[in-house]
Amino acid sequence: MDIWAALLAGFSSALTPVNLAWGFTGCLLGTMIGVLPGIGPALTVAMLLPLTTKVEPTGALIMFAGVYYGAMFGGSTTSILLNTPGESSSMVTAMEGNLMAKNGRAGPALATAAIGSFVAGTIATVLVTLFAPTIANFALRFGPTEYFSIIVLAFVTVSALLGSSMLRGMASLGLGLSIGLVGMDSVSGFARYTLGVPELIDGIEVVLVAVGLFAVAESLYNVLYDGQEEGGMHRMSSLRMTTDDWRRSLPAWIRGTAIGFPFGSIPAGGAEIPTFLSYAAERKLSKHPEEFAPSKGRGAIEGVAGPEAANNASSTGALVPLLTLGIPTSATAAVLLAAFQSYNLQPGPLLFMTSSDIVWGLIASLYVGNVILLILNLPLVRVWVRLLTIPKHFLYAGILVFATIGVYAMRQSTFDLLLMFAIGWVGVAMRRFDFPVAPVIVGMILGPMAEKQLRLALGLAQGDWLVFFKQPISGVLMTITILVLFVPFFLRKRGIRLGEDD
Repeated sequence: MDIWAALLAGFSSALTPVNLAWGFTGCLLGTMIGVLPGIGPALTVAMLLPLTTKVEPTGALIMFAGVYYGAMFGGSTTSILLNTPGESSSMVTAMEGNLMAKNGRAGPALATAAIGSFVAGTIATVLVTLFAPTIANFALRFGPTEYFSIIVLAFVTVSALLGSSMLRGMASLGLGLSIGLVGMDSVSGFARYTLGVPELIDGIEVVLVAVGLFAVAESLYNVLYDGQEEGGMHRMSSLRMTTDDWRRSLPAWIRGTAIGFPFGSIPAGGAEIPTFLSYAAERKLSKHPEEFAPSKGRGAIEGVAGPEAANNASSTGALVPLLTLGIPTSATAAVLLAAFQSYNLQPGPLLFMTSSDIVWGLIASLYVGNVILLILNLPLVRVWVRLLTIPKHFLYAGILVFATIGVYAMRQSTFDLLLMFAIGWVGVAMRRFDFPVAPVIVGMILGPMAEKQLRLALGLAQGDWLVFFKQPISGVLMTITILVLFVPFFLRKRGIRLGEDD
C-alpha cells in the first residue's frame, strides 16, 4: 500500500496547474524538436537546463520527462513521412513507415506510432511503479559476458533479417563496426584510425552518420533517381486505422513493450537493440511478409507498431537504473542525471527515501505525459501528413537545411558537415546497389560496446573463450544466436534436397 499512497501523492503534485503546464510545454517542445533531424531529446534537455534554474525541481523534471517522451515520438514522425529519423532508435520505423507513406498510408502509420507509444509508455510506467527495485536487482546480475552475448545476438539478427541477403547485411554491419572503431580506444586510451585528423579523435557521432545515411542520402537519391521510380509519395488515402490495422497492431504493441522494457531496465544502454529485435520478431511472426521492406510491398504496419512500442517502453525502462542505481543508460538519461544533480539530488537506492515526493511526482507525470502526447499528436496527424503535399524539390531542400542545422548544432564543426555529406553519398551508393543502411548504424553504436565488454569478459575469464557458454544467461543467448544464424540455412538446404527428391 505504500507504493499506491506514494503514487497518489505524486499525482497530487503532477496534476497541479503549474506542473501540468510544464508537462504540456515539455511534450510540445519535445515533439517539435524531435522532428528536426539530429536534434534529439538529449540535446533538447541540455539546452533547457540553464533556463530552468529558477524553476522548482518537480516542475523542471516533469518538463524534462515531457521533452524526453515528446522527442521520441517526434523522431518517428519524420521517420515515417520523410525517411529522416531524428534519433537512431527511430531508424527501424523509417523502413516500414516511410514505405507506408509512399503508398498513401501515412495516416495509419502515424496513428499506430502514437497509440503504440501511449500503450507501451503506460504499461512500462506501471512496471516502473511496481517493479523498479526488483528489476534493478536482476539487472545487476548482468556482467560483461551477458552484455557481449546480447550484442552478438543483435548483430546476427539485424544482419540476417535486413536487406536482400545476409551477405549484404553482414557487409553493412562490417562498415558500421569499422566506423565505430574510429577515435579513442576506450580501454587503452590511444587514438586509432583517425588518419591524423584531430576532429576524429573523439570518434564519429552516431547522429551524424544516421542523418547522413538517412536524411541526406534520401534527399540526394530522390534528386538523382526520382525519374526512375514511380511516384506516389504524395498520394494519400484514409488517415484512420482500419479494423485490420488495429488487429495487426495490437499484438505488435504488446510484444514491442515486452521486448523494450527489459532492455531499457538493463544498465547496458540504448533503445536500438530492442527496436531491431522487435522488428525482427514482427517480420518472423507476420502473416504478410511480402509487405515488409526491402520488397515492393505497401509497408507492414506491425513493422511500425512493434518497434515504436519497443522504443517507448525502453525509454521508460531506462528510468529504472537511473532512479534506483544512478546509472544513465542513454545520452538523455545522462542529461537527466545532470538535471537531478543540479538540484542537489543524487539518483540511487536512497533517492526514494530522501526525495520521495519529487521521484513519485516524476513517475506520476509519466502517466500524465503519455495522455498529453496522445491528445496532442492524434489530432496533428492531418497536419503532419500535409507535409507530403509539399513539392519534392522544396521538401528535400528543407530536409537538407534542417539536417545541416542539426549536425552543426552538435559541435559547431564544419568538418562534421563535410563528413555528413560524404556519408550521404555513401548512403546513395548503398541504396543504389541494394545494401541495407540500418546495420551500419547498429554496428557503429554497438561495436565499441561489444569490444569493451569482450575485453572485460576475457580478462575476467583469463582468456577462456568458453566463458560465453559457461555462464547460464550468456549461454542461452549464444545458443539462440547460433540457431538464428544456422537454422534458416539448414532449412533452405533441406528444402532444396526435398525438392530434388520429388
